[in-house]
Amino acid sequence: MKRAGVVGWPIEHSRSPLIHGHWLKEYGIAGSYTKIAVAPEEAADFFASLAQRGLAGCNVTVPLKEIAFAAAEVKDPSAVAVGAANTLWLDGGRLHAANTDSFGFMRHLELSAPQWREGGDQVAILGAGGAARAIVHGFLEAGVAEVRVLNRTRARAEALAAHFGPRVTVHDWAARDNASAGAAVLVNTTTIGMKGVGSLGMDLSRLGPRAVVADIVYVPLETELLARARARGLTAVDGLGMLLHQAVPGFERWFGVRPEVTPELRDIIVADIEGRA
Repeated sequence: MKRAGVVGWPIEHSRSPLIHGHWLKEYGIAGSYTKIAVAPEEAADFFASLAQRGLAGCNVTVPLKEIAFAAAEVKDPSAVAVGAANTLWLDGGRLHAANTDSFGFMRHLELSAPQWREGGDQVAILGAGGAARAIVHGFLEAGVAEVRVLNRTRARAEALAAHFGPRVTVHDWAARDNASAGAAVLVNTTTIGMKGVGSLGMDLSRLGPRAVVADIVYVPLETELLARARARGLTAVDGLGMLLHQAVPGFERWFGVRPEVTPELRDIIVADIEGRA
């Protein structure tokens, strides 16, 4: 029986076991997927001992993604681009690492707003953390002309831009309304709006009528940003799809089946979100 899990510190909040457990049952696979609490100081040794622990691989969440990236012998370009890994697997005795957040976000965007390119060839990203890096990578891979990054700490945004090159430009947080004007997609990668706390204070009237507004926050499913976008008649993309789709490549690596993200799976996670509210 193949075993995998999600590793983090803390890890109680993770919904990954619900996702992978559903797929294991759906496809009749004799396997298991569990939560594994690993302290940061123990993480490097843990990742190096996956085989001895009988694990085919694991997902990795905060604050261990950079440690997982460093521990891997073989690094997928997605992990190199972001400088962090959320998916590890063993192949030929070697530890491989990838970052599937880029895939997860872009897949959900394409399914939820297939027309997203109609609004132009520039996108605006709020935030400059690990999620922002993954999403910037996804848009650059998709061939957009410019990714505008807006972050409260400008130095962090400048470091991100330096990492990715000239198609990524930096704009002051205070100028986020003007800097997002004309963007085909506006993405919030910050924690502002999580659990209904805080407001981005964005003037969405600067966005064109075909613009898409996305938020990676999924608790609540409709953040203030998304509610205001829908009120203006704009296409709004919630954060839950990114969580669901980023799980697909890892499951395939560990259990040999490429799973589908279905309405039934989404309903399971929505029910869990509402149950914990």
